[in-house]
Amino acid sequence: FCRVDPYGFERPEDFDYASYEAFFSRYLVVLTRRAIKWSKLLKGNNSIQKSLKVKRYIRKGIPNEHRALVWMIVSGAQTNMEQNPGYYHRLLEGEKNAKLLEAIKTDMNRTFPDNVKFRKTADPCLQHALYNVLVAYGHHNKAVGYCQGMNFIAGYLILITKNEEESFWLLDALIGRILPDYYSPAMLGLKTDQEVLGELVKMKVPAVAELMERHGVMWTLVVSRWFICLFIDILPVETVLRIWDCLFYEGSKIIFRVALTLIKQNQAFILEATNFPDICDKFKQITKGTFVTECHSFMQKIFTDPGSLSMATINKLRETCREKVLSQG
Repeated sequence: FCRVDPYGFERPEDFDYASYEAFFSRYLVVLTRRAIKWSKLLKGNNSIQKSLKVKRYIRKGIPNEHRALVWMIVSGAQTNMEQNPGYYHRLLEGEKNAKLLEAIKTDMNRTFPDNVKFRKTADPCLQHALYNVLVAYGHHNKAVGYCQGMNFIAGYLILITKNEEESFWLLDALIGRILPDYYSPAMLGLKTDQEVLGELVKMKVPAVAELMERHGVMWTLVVSRWFICLFIDILPVETVLRIWDCLFYEGSKIIFRVALTLIKQNQAFILEATNFPDICDKFKQITKGTFVTECHSFMQKIFTDPGSLSMATINKLRETCREKVLSQG
């Protein structure tokens, strides 16, 4: 058995190789079939028009060999990169903010200690690329600068694109457009969206919302890392990448779909909790096991389980929740 997965992550001691093998042999068949369809769709030219067919294809997963390209196109990162030639390199060559560099340096060794490609001894060591992307981004978006969590997201982007400049523009797409105000110093968007999830759980899984309220567990305690890290280090790599496929195309509501599916599927299990620490523990447990490993069936579930979830509903909830967060501020 391979101790290191295809992305360079070391598998944990208690990794269940048998059930993973069983899943992957089935999933490989799916991947092969998808790859043929994608090759036909892309037909060697690097453009895709947004359409129902493309949306359907993306929901069923982008094969790894096309992933970087498709993310770049559907997120708008490709267009931005083409319209700003040389911009990324100019950011790296320009004046630097010493405090920002210090903050980024501090987090370098903390980023994916379990990934062999980010080790000092690796050749090439991806820490250099990660450092560059974060430094460039911090100078490009001074309002955000650098904030913990961004290192993990940029790291994943580098693993997939194997390209610094593309990773930079994808990070810009996520932080600048797709995720509303998650990483600004006040993290208003992040706090708002955790409240929005709470409201959605009230509507869709009321028993769990009631349990949380009864024991005084705030949503931010159990889900903030889901939002900040976009499920990195929470769910298996393959599943995270499938979630990101949809996130780049459909936007931030995908995060709510995933969160609601995790909670709804595990409702009975969560409701066994009888106290505060118990609830927090249950929320850690629900992100492990075969349900989340089987990324193909998991992704089908996120579009059926939570029922309808329109951007209009989310935006309306965001307005009321933002007011609430600001008044608590």
